Amino acid sequence: MQVYIQSRKRLAIAAVLTAVFCQYSAGQAPEASKGMPPRATPGDYQAHAQAGKFTIAAEYAGHSVPDPQTTLTTEDYEVVEVGLFGPADAKLGLSYTDFSLRINGKKTPSPAKGYELVFKSLKDPNYEPPELAGQTGPKSKTAIDTGGGGKGGGDITNPSLPPIVHIPIAVSRSWEQRVQKAALPEGERPLPAAGLIFFEHRGKANSLELIYNGPAGKATIPLQP
Repeated sequence: MQVYIQSRKRLAIAAVLTAVFCQYSAGQAPEASKGMPPRATPGDYQAHAQAGKFTIAAEYAGHSVPDPQTTLTTEDYEVVEVGLFGPADAKLGLSYTDFSLRINGKKTPSPAKGYELVFKSLKDPNYEPPELAGQTGPKSKTAIDTGGGGKGGGDITNPSLPPIVHIPIAVSRSWEQRVQKAALPEGERPLPAAGLIFFEHRGKANSLELIYNGPAGKATIPLQP
């Protein structure tokens, strides 16, 4: 009887430990951003400026998220690719919070935002929903919904409206992972290093100034919209 009770206790303890482990694993922080491959020189970017002994280079990407596979888009954010260069064997603390963007000459520049905030507005212009694949003839426009869950349909009160396409969770997560991997990495990194940073803004940008204020010093980089 005593052996039976001890066995039950061991099983109960094992069950509790398993539950705790699963809860911890589910709450783990996502894999850190790896950034993008830096270009050969600062001159390979649209513009660059000195910040102390370091060089901050930048390329404006508009509302597009450049990616080796396809180009994702976001209507809510301006995207800038930055590259940081320094002396041989140099390291530098990197953070998107070191950057801001003056848009259309506004007095107060817009601070960079974390890449995870971009997820909800991501789209792939070339994405073809499975239910429309293989159709012949001109393709109608569709309204994209990344909320997940089931197939959408047009407004029943107005059948001429495009159907709402619900993006499968696996597809939207793959988009998010691509943005995460391309985002500027955080923390002390060997140089050169590069990645994407994001600034909340809808609409057209007529003038842009990227402002850096970080461990390397200060720099202002005019960009061509």
